[in-house]
Amino acid sequence: EGSSKYDNLICKTLISSGFPSVYKLTPKEERIGTLKKYILGERNPHKTNKTVLLLGETGTGKSTLINALVNYAIGVTWEDNVYFKIVDDDSKDQAVNQTDDVIVYQIFGFEDKTLPYSLTIIDTPGYGNTEGDEHDAIIPQRLFDLFCSEDGIQEINAVGLVIRSTNCRLTDRLFYIFDSVTSLFGKDLENNVVFLMTYSNGRRPNDALNALKEAKIKHATDEKNQPVYFLFDNCWNENRNEDVKSLKSADEISRHGLRGLTEFLNRTLPQNLEKTLEVINERISLTACINSLQEKVKLLELKLTEIQQIKEALKQHEEDMEKNESFKVTVDEPYKELEPIQGWPFFRSATYCPVCEENCHYPGCIFAIFPSWCEVMVNGRCTVCTNKCEAS
Repeated sequence: EGSSKYDNLICKTLISSGFPSVYKLTPKEERIGTLKKYILGERNPHKTNKTVLLLGETGTGKSTLINALVNYAIGVTWEDNVYFKIVDDDSKDQAVNQTDDVIVYQIFGFEDKTLPYSLTIIDTPGYGNTEGDEHDAIIPQRLFDLFCSEDGIQEINAVGLVIRSTNCRLTDRLFYIFDSVTSLFGKDLENNVVFLMTYSNGRRPNDALNALKEAKIKHATDEKNQPVYFLFDNCWNENRNEDVKSLKSADEISRHGLRGLTEFLNRTLPQNLEKTLEVINERISLTACINSLQEKVKLLELKLTEIQQIKEALKQHEEDMEKNESFKVTVDEPYKELEPIQGWPFFRSATYCPVCEENCHYPGCIFAIFPSWCEVMVNGRCTVCTNKCEAS
């Protein structure tokens, strides 16, 4: 009965009946290059669209927040006694990341239900998951792929940094996230960065706000020059047969946060990502150069070790050399070898120079069908490999 007003949502499957009834949404899947895009409803080109990019540490409740945004956008209320999931948020282990790659969710056809616009949500893998720094470092590359694609994202209304409201200090991982955002967007999106505080009891999160202040994070401010933040509880789909009063209170906290965030999206001017693309492109090229230099230094160190071993061996055989006698020595000789690249989940690739036997670029650019299209190529030549070889 609670879901009757949502009968037009034909892409839903009942997961569990109860209070609330929980449904899984299976939107249409499309591709932006190698990235996934999920579309709920049909787009009206005459309607405005707002885009929010979500970033956060693994375990902050980002997936639950996405589901809340979707429910709010399609007009779900407490009285409807229904909850829709577009992304799984039931991980028992909060250290397990629910998203392996950058994913785009687009919610169309519900304009004027709650919001006067359609909604695009860009979800990113949780920083600081068990796969390590290499996994974190590839996220800017995937965002670059999304922004530079013809059918990708050209502008953003808000960057939401998802943080637990109980945080009293910023971990190294959180610093990493903020540094990534700063270096990714520079000052372009400074006034579009907001804090989304999850697991909130509705009170002002002073500890978390003080930690953010100490970190000197650039962000949007209100008329009192205070950071713009929104509070969310994370118990939308909990059984309402028990503790109804506190669950309803939690729903009101979250609904207030959702209303605040969506009003911020409505009044904030979108930021064009042209400058951001230049920043990301420069960062990718610089990273490629640094990685190449590190590999060259490593090879030189190995070469020095080999020379040192030869010198020591010759010193030990000085007598044999004086007598003109033959002798053998064993040394460690450095060498290079090709290694296969694991493609999943990021479709990793490498721009490789067979002349210099060096990786011009790894992980490579996903949309570079030809080497000349790669970010490290300028005027048809590589800017990274030793001989600055031609792209061909």
